Amino acid sequence: MPESTHPLYYDFASFLAKHFEGKVQKISIHAGFTCPNRDGTKGTGGCSYCNNQTFNPEYCDPKFGIRKQLEDGIRFFSRKYPTMHYLAYFQAYTNTYGEIEQLKAMYEEALSVEGIVGLVIGTRPDCISPTLLDYIEQLSHKTFVMVEYGIESANDITLQRINRGHDFTTAIEAILKTNERGILVGGHLILGLPGEDHDELMRQADAIASLPLDMIKLHQLQLIKGTRMAREYEQYPEQFHLYTVNEYIDLAIDYIEHLPSTMVVERFISQSPRSLLIAPDWGIKNFQFVEHLKHRMQERDTWQGRLYKKV
Repeated sequence: MPESTHPLYYDFASFLAKHFEGKVQKISIHAGFTCPNRDGTKGTGGCSYCNNQTFNPEYCDPKFGIRKQLEDGIRFFSRKYPTMHYLAYFQAYTNTYGEIEQLKAMYEEALSVEGIVGLVIGTRPDCISPTLLDYIEQLSHKTFVMVEYGIESANDITLQRINRGHDFTTAIEAILKTNERGILVGGHLILGLPGEDHDELMRQADAIASLPLDMIKLHQLQLIKGTRMAREYEQYPEQFHLYTVNEYIDLAIDYIEHLPSTMVVERFISQSPRSLLIAPDWGIKNFQFVEHLKHRMQERDTWQGRLYKKV
């Protein structure tokens, strides 16, 4: 088997090791936010693929409050890793969608919890303001902060089809404005959305590679019960290509070949609860997927950035 001298890809653990000593774990928070794509500001019903139950742990419930959710999460992880530190991950819905003083109070409450060493704020690119960026920039001088934008696709036709409520230009502008402030910025993308074939996804990878993103998360398309996309799949299954795990491994490798080696790849897949998942059901855990992907990269003698073209 040929062996490259390049690291296979820039993983999240290596990134965290540059910022912290010892182990660091993200703890998800549901802070009770909604979304402009649900409350009628931009639309109703949300994105066609979205069911927030798919990524919230049991302790992650707004009725418990921010402090209790974090303390419960810390209690869970500290049993195995007593010296671990934690990032408060504002994950569910749109976590910059509120009045500035309300947002400040929530972020600072999270940072006041013992063991919390920083924030990751998940949001939409159309829900960030200069005033909020001013505050986050100031905060980033005192603690670790990353803003993670849901990009999902670089294709405006796809974004309209999935009822996203913004275009790709909006994502570009938010990423640039956040990066200009010196704030760490991440992006979330779904691979396999209807209408996006391999060639389209490689064009997307090149577009993403041109942006000043510190981190990306790639997720395979999953069809979730109770979503509009699940109903679309029932009616028009021929419009969807649901990847096998081996197909998706090669797709993910093809994708990161186009990305700069300095861009962290935090995740390749998501795992929805089986009680909600329609397809694809791979029956594989994240660490198993990563091992298969690394093995396949070695077989192909390739690495992140191999096909990257600096603009």
